[in-house]
Amino acid sequence: MILSKFVDELPIPPILKPRWKDQFYTYYEVTMTEFRQSLHRQLNDSTVWGYEDGYPGPTIEVERGEKVLIKWMNNLPDKHLFPIDYTVHGAHRDVPDVRTVVHVHGACVEWESDGYPEAWFTKGFKHVGPYFRKQIYRYDNCNHACTLWYHDHTLGITRLNIYAGLAGFYLIRENRERSLNLPSGNYEIPLMIQDRTFNKDGSLYYPKQPEKPIPELETSITPEFIGDTILVNGKVWPYLKVEPRKYRFRLLNASNTRFYRIKLDSGQLMYQIATDGGLLDYPIGIKEIMLAPAERADVIIDFTNLEGKNIIMTNDAPAPFPRGDKPDPSTVGQVMQFRVTLPLSSVDTSTIPANIIPVPKIKEQSVSRIRYLTLNDTMDQYGREWMLLDHKPWAAPISENPKLGATEIWYLINVTGNSHPIHLHLIDFQILDRRNFDVDTFNKEKVIDYTGPAMPPEPQERGWKDTVRANPKQVTRIIMQFGPFTGLYIWHCHILEHEDYEMMRPYRIIR
Repeated sequence: MILSKFVDELPIPPILKPRWKDQFYTYYEVTMTEFRQSLHRQLNDSTVWGYEDGYPGPTIEVERGEKVLIKWMNNLPDKHLFPIDYTVHGAHRDVPDVRTVVHVHGACVEWESDGYPEAWFTKGFKHVGPYFRKQIYRYDNCNHACTLWYHDHTLGITRLNIYAGLAGFYLIRENRERSLNLPSGNYEIPLMIQDRTFNKDGSLYYPKQPEKPIPELETSITPEFIGDTILVNGKVWPYLKVEPRKYRFRLLNASNTRFYRIKLDSGQLMYQIATDGGLLDYPIGIKEIMLAPAERADVIIDFTNLEGKNIIMTNDAPAPFPRGDKPDPSTVGQVMQFRVTLPLSSVDTSTIPANIIPVPKIKEQSVSRIRYLTLNDTMDQYGREWMLLDHKPWAAPISENPKLGATEIWYLINVTGNSHPIHLHLIDFQILDRRNFDVDTFNKEKVIDYTGPAMPPEPQERGWKDTVRANPKQVTRIIMQFGPFTGLYIWHCHILEHEDYEMMRPYRIIR
């Protein structure tokens, strides 16, 4: 069934109100539930999971430095929406099928509140994982103003829980950003971009393993998932009516596997003002922007003097990236439509500032440790693809133990054919460069033989990042300072099928 495009209006998630707030803390309660929601007018309502009865969940807005407490509550049914693969680490039959743990992606947060994958819990906290620490999470929000998001992070079933709908925006604000006079209020809109596939009855489709490695087991771990429709804020190919003025859009790639190379079919520039971790030095006028899973970018689009025009946001990134098929321009090559049909409600006094906020560079001279870490593609005992970091599965002893306050450079050595979005919890980093190398020589001799010069990060990557594209046959170097907390965190590929099996490792910040 081919669904019509641009027949449903873009939904905008509501702002969540706190249960209480005083001079010390702000307290929220957020419940995860199963419900039915219309994802496209030509489909029956789909059964999804969400936070506070919404997919995506409500947007949580906080101030920099605000102490926020959140009680995340699992009120989901006992049966999962999708087939569970019991051969995957952490998802064996000795744990409940439906379990959740929430990670605020990009948060500066104590480790007990970070959403460690084994700190899961079930309905009513009846069953808890081996690393369960607390029912109420604390967020200190020591980041500068930025676009974060919250999502499930349960060991072995993250891909299924996020695909079911467990994701939402988490925005940090501060006066320094307000003083820039960027588009705001009704003219600042978050856009969560995802891909999905539907069954004829409107239910969400997630594949089973084509050939069962063990006859009696139903398995669902696949090397990647690529959907055949694009959703924004939980609607298939929506449209948004806009005024002929400037708008700020907070773009988030929340897909399992799909990368997006975003363009406007009008050919006009988008002005990027922020990366994952916050504002850039200055706006960058760009014709296209690449977003790997979990990456964010804030852009300003100016619809001035475009009254009556329809503008389509397009995508031409191969899937899987970079070796996969180019998207069909008539389907997944389109994301959403802007209709410049609303009358101008007031004079647009917002600005695209010439300069924003200085982003101080971390100096390489301050580095106390360099780590060489490989991204590997191997086979499991059943002949399935098995992705690893540094040749180590999740349960191997912890090998990265940076000291609190230490600055390190990590060499991400990608010997696979995929581009992997690598995400480090707790800290923001800066990309130093990428450089081509000879994979065959490395595999045989464990020596990095560079085949070209170091390439600086793209202009739109030169701010603070928490997720980086580590491209195939390249060494990607990132630099970061560890802190401000000690404790147990993780780093992983954010292709959800990869992190579930088993491209994810714990790391510990020590004193």
